[in-house]
Amino acid sequence: MAPASSVLLSPAELSYLHTSLSQTPPIRPDSRSPTQFRPLVAETDIIPSANGSARICFADGTEAIVGVKAEVEKSAPVHNASSRTGARDLGTSSTNEVEMGDVDDSPEKHTGQDAWLEIAIEIPGFRDDDALPVFLSAMMTEALLADGYLKNKLVINSRFHWRLYIDVLLLSAPLSYPLPLLSLTTHLALLQTRLPALVSEKEEDPLFNDDWDAATPLFEKGAKPPVTLLVMSVGQNVVFDPSREELAVADAVVALSVREAGNGEELKLVAVRAVDPPSRLTVPGVPNSMNSVTGGVAPSSKQEALRMREGADAGSVWRPPRGGVKRGLLGMMIKMVVQKGGVGFEVLEALEGVQG
Repeated sequence: MAPASSVLLSPAELSYLHTSLSQTPPIRPDSRSPTQFRPLVAETDIIPSANGSARICFADGTEAIVGVKAEVEKSAPVHNASSRTGARDLGTSSTNEVEMGDVDDSPEKHTGQDAWLEIAIEIPGFRDDDALPVFLSAMMTEALLADGYLKNKLVINSRFHWRLYIDVLLLSAPLSYPLPLLSLTTHLALLQTRLPALVSEKEEDPLFNDDWDAATPLFEKGAKPPVTLLVMSVGQNVVFDPSREELAVADAVVALSVREAGNGEELKLVAVRAVDPPSRLTVPGVPNSMNSVTGGVAPSSKQEALRMREGADAGSVWRPPRGGVKRGLLGMMIKMVVQKGGVGFEVLEALEGVQG
């Protein structure tokens, strides 16, 4: 899925950007280092009626707000193994219902379901069923459900569960691929999400404490939601948090989702997605052999133009990149994110400093 934002640059400008980013070290249009992120302003607890909320605004003016809402729902009935297979034991009931005494009533023993989490993304100028919002929602959902922690935290008992709604709103038209902005804002909102304290016991109907100060955090005991970082490559160089102009000349773009592993030594990679770069949709430059300005001769027919273009692509000003990312380069991207002191640790430490 290619980023929707297009850049109107000439083949000469695209070639200049690609050459600059291919240098050692790469020269970025906004003078950032390869691993430096754009400045941002962040705040949390901005929606009083939500269980958790956050807002992040990048320096380019793009802004996102995320609200998290939890509702109690009744779970589907759970049947024992013999009922599912149709087998019956002597002296047991022939119904498919599980006796209350046979149910392990501790929430830790129950497994949550992926369907209990819903993410809705709203982007100005796009419908809810357009490719960009659907693809972004799929990537964020995959990262949040990868390790099973979040969906298992939604279990109340064998009869009831929490359904978590995450509403993501991009307040301005996307000036670049909005995945990092939406992921960082969702991370902050989930960190601030709290659920009412449960007063009832075991398999009773859920009854909660009215005191919000007694509410329990959704992510506790050092657990943190994952973040998704956008990484691109130009030649052998790796660039983080690419801008719209940089994406226009990217050879490959990868979305890496990571979370803390608990040992403090490195981060855990939970999801990897390749993103189709918009540079593949750009128009190639005219080969020098076909450009009368550089001393070339214009072709007299389409067949001759095709033959000249195939034989002179190396001399053209700009050629859209073809092919994906190599294994070695992908491994370097992952290592730069997950290793101790790497880019992933810097991002998580910066987000941890945001206070409500």
